[in-house]
Amino acid sequence: MKHPTSRLLHGYWDRLRGERAAPDRAEIEPGEIRSLLADSLILDIDLPMRSARLRLAGTRVCALFGRELKGVSFPSLWRESEPGPWRLVEIVAQDTAGVVAGLRATTERGETLDLELLLLPLRHQGKTQSRILGALSPAGVPSWLGLRPAVSLSTTSVRVLGGADSSAREPDALATLGDLPAPANDSAPFRRGHLMVHRGGRV
Repeated sequence: MKHPTSRLLHGYWDRLRGERAAPDRAEIEPGEIRSLLADSLILDIDLPMRSARLRLAGTRVCALFGRELKGVSFPSLWRESEPGPWRLVEIVAQDTAGVVAGLRATTERGETLDLELLLLPLRHQGKTQSRILGALSPAGVPSWLGLRPAVSLSTTSVRVLGGADSSAREPDALATLGDLPAPANDSAPFRRGHLMVHRGGRV
C-alpha cells in the first residue's frame, strides 16, 4: 500500500478484527477515522444478484465524479470494457481477503489521475459477504478536480492482501490467481475458492 490513507485504514481495520477474518460493521467508529472519511466508502454487496452498490462515499470520492454516489453501482464507475471491478468485489467477499488496486480515473477531456483503491471485508448481521469497507485515494490533486468529473476508471494493478506470499498482479491475472504454482519452499499450499493460499503471517 502506497497511500497513507490506505495504510491507516488497513491498520484500523486490522486492529478491530484481531484474530478474526474481518471485524463487524457495527465496530466501525467514524470518529476514530475522521481524517480518512473523505476518501472512504462502504459497499453493499449482494453476491447472488452480482450487485455492489455504494452505501456510503466520502466527500472527496464524490467530488472526483462530480456527484453524490450513494446507491450508485460500484462497477458502473469503470469503463464498460473493464472486467475487473466485480472480480475485486468477489475476491473480498468470497475469500474474506483485502485487495489493493491501482486505478486511473479519466475525464471527458482525457485528463487522468492515478488512485489507490483499498477494499476490506466486513461482517454484517453475521455475514461476511454483504459489506465492504474501502478507500479511494488520489495520488495528487490535479487542477481539474472539482471542476471536471471523472467519467471512468480503469485498473492498472491488483494486490490481494493475504499471507507473506501476496504479490502485485496485472489486471488480466485476476482470472487466473488460483492457477499460480506453489513456490518450491512451500510444501502445503491449499486452495480457497479461486485462490491458492500459502501459509504465512497476517498482513
